[in-house]
Amino acid sequence: MTKVEGLWLRILAIIKQVPDSNAAIKVLPDGSGIDFTGLKLVPDPFDEFGIELAVQLREKRSDVTEIVALTLGSEKAAEALRVALAMGADAGVHINDTKLESKDEVFAAQVIAAAIRKDAAGFDLILCGKYNIDLDAGAVGPALAEFLDLPHVGAVIAFDLAPDGRHFAARRRIEGAEEVVECDLPALLTIEKGLVEPRYPSLPNLMKAKKKPVTVLTSAELPGLDAPNAGVRFESVSPPPQRPDCKFIDGEPPQMAKELVRLLQQEAKVL
Repeated sequence: MTKVEGLWLRILAIIKQVPDSNAAIKVLPDGSGIDFTGLKLVPDPFDEFGIELAVQLREKRSDVTEIVALTLGSEKAAEALRVALAMGADAGVHINDTKLESKDEVFAAQVIAAAIRKDAAGFDLILCGKYNIDLDAGAVGPALAEFLDLPHVGAVIAFDLAPDGRHFAARRRIEGAEEVVECDLPALLTIEKGLVEPRYPSLPNLMKAKKKPVTVLTSAELPGLDAPNAGVRFESVSPPPQRPDCKFIDGEPPQMAKELVRLLQQEAKVL
């Protein structure tokens, strides 16, 4: 596509590190949280959609000048940032400070917004996953848009950026239908599964990612936000109750039906 003179696009993708959805989650003995010992952590799959969309836009266009990935988390969260860099992001921002850690997604959005404001060049397009699989919550994207006073389109399943790079059309699912939203940039999108298929970062790209620039921010660079244990706190965490053993009913269909009714009435007590 032909680039319009004087117009450039910078894209920011928000990344969160979460436990692998296939990993066995264990709770600490005192119930204070999850035991992260040996737990496999990965970039949130929905956030990876945002990185992939950004990379595909740059591959198709000449006006996308930079893709920045941003994460909020501990030292280990840098691993998720490196995956984003290996997928194609040019630079990273790591907000790394225990004073800024919280399970409150609105507070997290406030911290991320403060970090974004520090970037003098600004961003034309901010991409987040529809929600994060660890807390099964999706407040970061919409809250971030509010803090930045940006238009927000949620759960996007199709995206078409105009040739001039100044406005777009996005399609999103609503109950019983699909909705088309037209909007000008700058804007924030939260991405739904199915819009793009994230690429698997190759080993050479993972090695190259270690040389890409990463800016580390702490509460010292984000004054006024260093509120320990801000927002939501979990007083106690416990695993779900163990499921009873499955019962198999043998016999002919009429006898099996009678036995099923008896079990539902006398043992399960649901009838």
